Amino acid sequence: MRNWQIQEAKAKLSTVLRDAQLKGPQEIINQGRSVAVILSRSDYDRLMGANQSLVDFMRNSPLYDNEDVLIERNNSLT
Repeated sequence: MRNWQIQEAKAKLSTVLRDAQLKGPQEIINQGRSVAVILSRSDYDRLMGANQSLVDFMRNSPLYDNEDVLIERNNSLT
């Protein structure tokens, strides 16, 4: 991930955006601190699970079809 000082990112916004699409996330630094990360839309959608139903989400879980996971229901009323 490339780091950009905020002033440089503002001056070269089109380059920052293109790099986010082609090279991956771009980190924005302000006064020595990381303040933002610019992602491509496809990376953002993947991370947010856009267009994915709950059933699809559950099927893509690493726990799906894992018989070693024991889930017990709490039957107490409190």
